Amino acid sequence: SQMPHGRMPLPSFRKMVEDTLQQSGAQLRTFCQTFETVTPSPVTQPLNPAEERKVLSLVSKHGPDKLYQVTSNISGSKDLDLTLQRGQIVALLQSVDTKGNTSRWLVDAGGPRGFVPAGKLQPY
Repeated sequence: SQMPHGRMPLPSFRKMVEDTLQQSGAQLRTFCQTFETVTPSPVTQPLNPAEERKVLSLVSKHGPDKLYQVTSNISGSKDLDLTLQRGQIVALLQSVDTKGNTSRWLVDAGGPRGFVPAGKLQPY
């Protein structure tokens, strides 16, 4: 009752909330579009000899069609999550986690295996 809109009729309050949510959604979409156009796409960098050996090992184990490159740094926050650097090469083991979530993929990082966000991987 102390809020400025506490005395508003319910239909007016709902309209105000819907308008605010629509405006916030539009701002978020604009931000996402701007971010996508401003952020440069990842550049394939030459691999050092150790990384090249790891990639060859991943290719021999999993095949070239399973290789993905990390597009931005990943900091694992849950159990079984991997922490990876932008540019690292990984092999896809499963495009789903243990709970059926398709936004977390199981990968082989050339030794450690764990989950990473699918949106931070691109085919290599």
